[in-house]
Amino acid sequence: MAVPIEMFRTRMQATSSASATGVFRDTLNGLSEMVSAEGYRSLWRGLSLTLWRDVPFSAFYWWGYEYGKDGLAEMRDRRRGRHETQSTPGARRASRSRSEEKHSQVLIDSFIAGASSGAIAAFVTTPFDVGKTRQQVLRHSPDAGSSHARGVATNGVRSEDKSMPRFIWHIFKTEGTAGLFKGWAARCLKVAPACAIMISSYEIGKKMAGGMNERKDMRDQNYNQFDDL
Repeated sequence: MAVPIEMFRTRMQATSSASATGVFRDTLNGLSEMVSAEGYRSLWRGLSLTLWRDVPFSAFYWWGYEYGKDGLAEMRDRRRGRHETQSTPGARRASRSRSEEKHSQVLIDSFIAGASSGAIAAFVTTPFDVGKTRQQVLRHSPDAGSSHARGVATNGVRSEDKSMPRFIWHIFKTEGTAGLFKGWAARCLKVAPACAIMISSYEIGKKMAGGMNERKDMRDQNYNQFDDL
């Protein structure tokens, strides 16, 4: 659903204009011309490129977030001097520890785990982001057919028109590891706080909603006991 917005953002960043208003107008006009010539399906042209970046990112992020949050909870339990028996399953210990956490603890743990896992996932998937950005920008640029002769292979196919794995391999052969991870610092600085704010807001909202439901259940039980009397 967000692919057209992602395409608009990518083309807007690649457009050069004297003012921000001009960049927005030029990008919007370019998308309108593309839709008029190729139909609305052209707005989803970068879907496969986006999936190549976002699917691995989500896998790394959610695994790292859960692992990091459980690790922070276990560290806090050890500092408190809790000694769980080996017969207690780890998942049940983590669930019980989380249910006893205060709102401030939930906020801190989710923020740290979200920022850390987001930064790591962003760094690991930077090659896919580099490949996606280059392919989308060069494919949709007005002078894509003439000004990028350096990307044309011997068989007449531009490197940017190759599949994502072959294009990433081409970048590695021509520019090395530095080319694959170009812009990794800026990407991590953008993704880490965004992930931290998103997941901590979600966890706090879930904690507050759970507390409201528990209080409602307790009131219902008290009302039922009163009716029985």
